[in-house]
Amino acid sequence: MNFIQTVLAFLLALGPLIIFHELGHYTVARLCGVKVLRFSVGMGKVVWSRRFGPDQTEWAISALPLGGYVKMLDNRDPETAAKTEEDAKREFTRQSVWRRIAIVAAGPLANFILAICIFAGLYMHGVPDASTRLRFMPEASAVYKVGLRAGDRITGVNGEPVATWSELRFEVLKAVLDKSEMRLAVAQPGGAGFDAVIPGETLAAMSVESDILGTLGLAAERSPAAIGKVIDGGAAQRAGMRSGDVIKSIDAELVRDGIELVQTIRAAGGKTLEVALVRDGQPLIIALTPDADPVTRQGMIKAEVVSTPEMVTVPAGPVAAVAKAARTTWDQSIMQVKMIGKMITGQLSWKNVTGPITIADYAGQTARSGAIVFLGFIAMISISLGVMNLLPIPVLDGGHLLYYSLEVLTGRPLPERVGEVAQRLGVGLLVMLMALAVFNDVARLL
Repeated sequence: MNFIQTVLAFLLALGPLIIFHELGHYTVARLCGVKVLRFSVGMGKVVWSRRFGPDQTEWAISALPLGGYVKMLDNRDPETAAKTEEDAKREFTRQSVWRRIAIVAAGPLANFILAICIFAGLYMHGVPDASTRLRFMPEASAVYKVGLRAGDRITGVNGEPVATWSELRFEVLKAVLDKSEMRLAVAQPGGAGFDAVIPGETLAAMSVESDILGTLGLAAERSPAAIGKVIDGGAAQRAGMRSGDVIKSIDAELVRDGIELVQTIRAAGGKTLEVALVRDGQPLIIALTPDADPVTRQGMIKAEVVSTPEMVTVPAGPVAAVAKAARTTWDQSIMQVKMIGKMITGQLSWKNVTGPITIADYAGQTARSGAIVFLGFIAMISISLGVMNLLPIPVLDGGHLLYYSLEVLTGRPLPERVGEVAQRLGVGLLVMLMALAVFNDVARLL
């Protein structure tokens, strides 16, 4: 069932993004007077098609569900070359360089516009997320050394306001990528506040592939540890634990939240623990002996541990939501470009290149998490699709934009022979990138 849900979520996420991308090309081509012969969702052999409109454009679904294309009158291809003088006026290469740039750029631009629309809708609705109130941190951590303590709330990073944990994570990631100092605006429980500065050298030593927040000592505050569902035959049931029990201490050591409870249990396989808890408002002490996992030897009690962060929902008005959505789309786009740049320069591993299998997996996971999470995922994929298509690789939109930019600078089009060689190189590079992405996907599964 999960496999079917994953496939459906993948198609539901990617299909509309491809259609929207190609609609960008199609719409601007029509506005520029170019005749569109075919609009295809998918690549390869056409499996279904119908003709509509004054130009009898063929609307098609093709065999390979990854990608799509808009085929226009184009004299560079004998199959699509203009056959009449009237059609010749509407042929793609006859258009001014600026019109060709507009037609090619419209696809990625459509993806960015779609992302802005989705984010704006989510921001107007309000997206539930963990607050930026902090859990206790190790004394050796970077944030403890600059004065942060449990219960403090981070309200800004380098001048950018943050109200949710996702916003905090993104701003911290930006600072680590830039290797510059990070200034945190901190609000204390009593109402006072201060600015804490993490030195640039501390961030420079960190990798964006690691647990950045955990390395710094940042974690969201969680509610006290409580027991959820108790599984029959487990150590929790044998000890008499019940759903709703709130754990206070183990062996007279304070248990502050569910993370500490899980860590303590895992370290105590086969050992008897004295657990102080509260049940229905009354204190109670029980003896708990976690079973030892036969492979890892870690303790386990077969019970759900409930410990949630403080949640906040920050809805915005229409104007503020659109502005925030545009800023989010821009920031995410720049972030992805920086990540690609660091992979090219060897500062990041090429293992970060992902393909359709990983995208499908995330699509399934986010779809099971609810509509809000799934829509956020679609917006992020739309941004990635826009950024990827703008890469200056022949075959992609970005490669064509590079050709036309050179034409603007030199005053003449790129020689046909150069374009043919560049196309072959572009196809080879794209095939290698796809092979790498699929290899990384399979490696993650294994």
